[in-house]
Amino acid sequence: MFLIFLGIALFVAGNAISNPNLVFSKYSKTLKVIGVVFAIFGLTSSAVVQVDAGEVGVQSVFGKVQPTTLNSGLNFVNPLAKVVVFDAKTQNYTMSSVHDEGDKNGDDAIRVLTADGLEVVVDLTVLFKILPSEAPRILQELGPNYLDKIVRPITRTKIRDNAVYYDAVALYSTKRDEFQSRIYNSIASDFKKRCLVLEQLLVRNITLPVSVKVTIESKINAEQDAQKMQFVLQKEKQEAERKRVEAQGIADYQRILSTGLSDKQLQYEMIKAQKEIATSPNTKVIIIGNSKGMPIMLGDK
Repeated sequence: MFLIFLGIALFVAGNAISNPNLVFSKYSKTLKVIGVVFAIFGLTSSAVVQVDAGEVGVQSVFGKVQPTTLNSGLNFVNPLAKVVVFDAKTQNYTMSSVHDEGDKNGDDAIRVLTADGLEVVVDLTVLFKILPSEAPRILQELGPNYLDKIVRPITRTKIRDNAVYYDAVALYSTKRDEFQSRIYNSIASDFKKRCLVLEQLLVRNITLPVSVKVTIESKINAEQDAQKMQFVLQKEKQEAERKRVEAQGIADYQRILSTGLSDKQLQYEMIKAQKEIATSPNTKVIIIGNSKGMPIMLGDK
């Protein structure tokens, strides 16, 4: 646009000094030619706009937004039009309590009140994109700064509105997925009305008050101690059962020996033992009979 106005100015200046009586009249033709070249170059460069991949362009002529969009590649446009380019790819907006982690510097986490009156800090990331075909409407109704006008305020408001239905501990543990699903549906509905598509909502962290965290940790430690004691008791019970079974087995064995072996069986076992002693190369055997007919063996190594 600047080159067009510069070319026109040079052309007008050339005409102004075209009078032969003027000292600079000899430069008149040169200025006109330069002015025409500048104007043509300016028109050409202003009439062709490149839109990068993943982006969409919208034309605005003297404040009036054109209904058509410019797709990626080279596009011929009105040289007088102003082209606003929108990012049509997936974008993310993070609100975090960690410094330099979110889109805003410093602590930008969302502080909400739960159903039990406690303050909980929520770190969140919003993944969204614009509807490319609705880019002219976005420019006309919201402007290019839709992050601060729509994404941020709607997200923070919806989280605060829905957190009041949950207790702090439930929000932190058992109801976390339910809470995330609830706020996703609520935010997606509002985004859709404003030509935005909510792709994903990530609850990155939920920080409880210190007093609640201490209570939870104490409860967890108590439960772990109870589980440990239960394990010890179970182990002791199993050991007692093992000893009982072992004692019962020994008693049964002794009962069988005392009632089941006859004199002949005992005599047979004694003969087998004496035979093994007699066949040993290091044993000297002397056989002496006793009153029961059983030999008595005296050995000398």
